[in-house]
Amino acid sequence: MAVFPLRLVPPNTKINFIGRRKLAFVFSAILIALSLGFFAVKGLNYGIDFKGGILMEVRTPGAADIDNLRSRLSGLGLGEVAMQEFGQPTDVLIRIERQPGGEKAQMAAVEIVKGSLGKDVASYRRTEFVGPKVGGELIQAGILAVILSLLVIMIYVWFRFEWQFSIGAIVALIHDVIATIGVFSLLGLEFNLATVAAILTIAGYSINDTVVVFDRIRENLRKFKTMPIDDLLNHSVNQTLSRTLLTSVTTLLALLAIFVFGGAVIKDFGFALIWGVLVGTYSSVFVASPVVMSLNIRGNISSGSVGGESGQESPAE
Repeated sequence: MAVFPLRLVPPNTKINFIGRRKLAFVFSAILIALSLGFFAVKGLNYGIDFKGGILMEVRTPGAADIDNLRSRLSGLGLGEVAMQEFGQPTDVLIRIERQPGGEKAQMAAVEIVKGSLGKDVASYRRTEFVGPKVGGELIQAGILAVILSLLVIMIYVWFRFEWQFSIGAIVALIHDVIATIGVFSLLGLEFNLATVAAILTIAGYSINDTVVVFDRIRENLRKFKTMPIDDLLNHSVNQTLSRTLLTSVTTLLALLAIFVFGGAVIKDFGFALIWGVLVGTYSSVFVASPVVMSLNIRGNISSGSVGGESGQESPAE
């Protein structure tokens, strides 16, 4: 029985990606500059994980009237109060900013909230306090986790390929991380531990896509020793384009389901991953490969570190 592979692009596609690298670099530079600018001016909307506060999970007798509960708690003088449905229609997650004072002040705020909600709440399933010291430590741990992850990825690509590929990969990953932080700053989305997990996931997805492209570039460097480097990179990217788009589209379908049907608790997490897939796919094609080209990867051919055993050129796939 014949097998017909699914392709989103024709097998002989010849898109000039490398020829548009200057335009892509300008776009990326603007994106990074805007992201850093928004971060410097607006900062991030840190969640309770980082800035501290009170977290209460309650269950109501029937479907919760979020608007009514929010209006009642907003008039208590406790500062910022965020409320969202959590799982079932009867479960509500309440976030209250940290109150001035120590633990007694936080406990007093909890009692005020319970008194205001009264019989509208059937049970209090969870009450937690996050102090500013713990929040600061979590911020440092999150930054350290991202930096160490990028460093390990860079070292892996260096050993797996060449240092030029390693630089290209790390530039693309830093591009993706900064762009994601910029979007969160621009839109004012809550930045919490789940967002840090999303950034690490984005880095993993992006490097997976980039390594596939790099592997084909290395293979073609062995095959086509006299082909101009820009033509070789275009050929490699076009060869992997169908795989890249298939992976991105199927991943986006799953993430869109999480974003639409997953509820408010993981909505920002799903958005971060959706953005990460889009920007990661872009950077694999328009950032990582052009950076490798600018670092004179063809120069390694003479030393034999990238070139293959045979000097004959093979026909294109």
